[in-house]
Amino acid sequence: MNISLHRLKEYLSFDQSPEEIAALLTASGLEVEGISTFESIPGSLEGVVIGEVLTCAPHPNADKLRVTTVSIGEEVVPIVCGAPNVAAGQKVAVATVGATLYTSSGESFQIKKAKIRGEVSEGMICAEDELGLGDNHDGILVLETDLANGTPASEYFGIFRTDVLEIGLTPNRADAASHMGVARDLSALLRKPLRLPSVEHFAVDNEALPIEVEVEDANDCPRYAGLTLTGLKVGPSPEWLQNYLKAIDLEPINNVVDVTNFILHDLGQPLHAFDASKIKGGKIIVKRLPKGTSFTTLDEKERKLSGAELMICDEGQGLCIAGIFGGLGSGISEQTTEVFLESACFSPDIIRKGSQYHGLKTDASFRFERGTDPNMPVYALKRAAMLIKELAGGNISSSIVDVYPNPIQDVRIWVKYRNVTRLIGKEISKDEIHDILRSLEIGIEGETGEGFFAIVKPYRVDVTREADIIEEVLRIYGFDAIPLSDTYQADFLANHPEKDGNRIQYRISEILSARGFYEIITNSLTKPSYAEQSPHLDGKDSVIVLNKLSEDLGVLRQSLVHTGLEVLAYNINRRQKDLACFEFGTVYRNSVKGYAERKHLSLFLTGNATSESWLAPVSPVQFSQLYAVVEALLLKLHVGTPTVEMAEEGDFEYGLKLLLGKAPVARIGLLSDTVTRMAEIKQDVFYAELDWTALLEATEGVRKFAEISKFPEVRRDLSLVIDKSVSFATLKELAEKAGGPLLRRVGVFDVYTGDKIDASKKAYALSFFLQDFEKTLTDKVIDKTMTRLMQVFEKEADAYIRK
Repeated sequence: MNISLHRLKEYLSFDQSPEEIAALLTASGLEVEGISTFESIPGSLEGVVIGEVLTCAPHPNADKLRVTTVSIGEEVVPIVCGAPNVAAGQKVAVATVGATLYTSSGESFQIKKAKIRGEVSEGMICAEDELGLGDNHDGILVLETDLANGTPASEYFGIFRTDVLEIGLTPNRADAASHMGVARDLSALLRKPLRLPSVEHFAVDNEALPIEVEVEDANDCPRYAGLTLTGLKVGPSPEWLQNYLKAIDLEPINNVVDVTNFILHDLGQPLHAFDASKIKGGKIIVKRLPKGTSFTTLDEKERKLSGAELMICDEGQGLCIAGIFGGLGSGISEQTTEVFLESACFSPDIIRKGSQYHGLKTDASFRFERGTDPNMPVYALKRAAMLIKELAGGNISSSIVDVYPNPIQDVRIWVKYRNVTRLIGKEISKDEIHDILRSLEIGIEGETGEGFFAIVKPYRVDVTREADIIEEVLRIYGFDAIPLSDTYQADFLANHPEKDGNRIQYRISEILSARGFYEIITNSLTKPSYAEQSPHLDGKDSVIVLNKLSEDLGVLRQSLVHTGLEVLAYNINRRQKDLACFEFGTVYRNSVKGYAERKHLSLFLTGNATSESWLAPVSPVQFSQLYAVVEALLLKLHVGTPTVEMAEEGDFEYGLKLLLGKAPVARIGLLSDTVTRMAEIKQDVFYAELDWTALLEATEGVRKFAEISKFPEVRRDLSLVIDKSVSFATLKELAEKAGGPLLRRVGVFDVYTGDKIDASKKAYALSFFLQDFEKTLTDKVIDKTMTRLMQVFEKEADAYIRK
């Protein structure tokens, strides 16, 4: 980003050299990467003065040369001149001995004292092209001026010269992407007042050309303002404006477009000028156009819209890609006489996406992507309208339309003096802190002995926290003003969440690893056929990859099961058949509500539970082993006791579903042959998939501990005959309600079905553990509790108690 020091001095007065200003800005966070000089005429005509031809006589030894004497102030010098139009009495531009001239063709040469055909020549009377002012070489440049002889020619020609700072702007400092933004920092650093251009003389001339504005989405376009101008004459900009643009490496176009570029780089507010005669229906609509719509931009390239970018439209078509690039059909031309001037605030996200999609990086998108000042559009609009009227004539022919339904408020941040000292490493007086912040236009409210509220205007998009306020104090106070101590330390301000998802995931990974599970990581991209052929998934819900590398990697996975089975198959095919694996991964789904992604945890068990040994027979893994692992994880996560239901058939031969409230959080079961055959696995695979996102939300952030009871635990057993449809989970829930606070846990240690009881029945042997933290349990209390349990089983579960 280029910043003209000449323009900065319009905002505040300073005498420091360019190098000193560069050092100040760099130390405050606006790194100056280079300093250059812009001159409207190369060399700034240094060594060229106003002269007067006193005498002019033919050269004695050359027919086409003249011998002249020229007054250049306190000295009269002889000059041999070959121009046919040189004559006594003329005011001319004289390059003195030692001056270097830069011609319009780009060449340069130095003036030396010489003898030309025997006559001494101490300078040169210059033509237009020799001064770099144009291409004319028909004769010397004759000046109409009353300036005294010897006056530097730069005064006559109005040479513009300025030092230019090249600033490497960091992405967070959107507020400094303009001359006014840099001037704000410089004002705070030098403690000098800022002078803002006045718009108090702005006035609407008539209402001859009103334009209605409609904004369909106030989130994407929080503010949109505009007005019209009529009777304009589009043409070249005046020299001062052209010099301003050239100094910051911009090419002048015409007086209307140049004003919009001037305001953008001066205030940081992008503007766009439309040819108002091309706006159909007298209405501007900020909206989206359908995907695939063709739109030709100002660079004459036809582009296909994504359907996501914001467009500025009339009642018939798109006129401009909002905040990025204008359309060819509505651009300003030499025939334009009516202009609609736009000044808006757009969402950084929507501009960034549109800019990346179309590969367009403009000065406007650069600023909108980082965040512009929502309070600037109307002020910038007034300044631009006044300038256009001054440079192109015409009238302001409508009142300002300002669509701003939800004004963006200042940010209110509580700042503690103690934290200012702690982070900076030096105690700064309260008055100094307040002065610095006020010099940065940050207000102070509600001050107490402990701290104060900092009121931050919306244009400071990077200042949202207490640490940001302290950084503002430090960068203006000066990093170099903080003494280095003998010891170094770092500090920070942060609100630590009660639940750290990464730490919880790491602990669960450690638990699973300790139980013999190996972590796997699989690709989120997978085969479309998995979802199309799986009984529990729907191919219509798959998120399709547009730029797919292959058909086998054509969609994002809906479940972790298939990519995990690929890992199992790879290992089984290499004779590693006893496997216990887990994976934390993201699953994706496309539904009516749009795209969604959640993090899941998958567990796989297959093969034998133990390796071969002479000590004990080999036994295959069981459902209960995987269920026990899931139960242990839920216990560790402190999510409460889940409700257990039978899992739907499809991907499982049999299984269970765990719910917290009404939300399913886990499914556990034996995978069906339909699923395992897709990975060509021929052995049983037990699988569990947990909704990790839901479990993290449900887990308690604060752990609660209780003292271990000094009193003994008592166990009592019951044998029940119940209907086969009654689950242990149902019995456990009934027991917990009836047992009250004395019942610590319930277990099942035997299950019987056979010919000794009815075929529709089963027998459960349950254990009940009772304990009182306050006293030893008596037989009377124990018996009363067990009687209550038996009664509820008989009544609620239709159980037969075997005594």
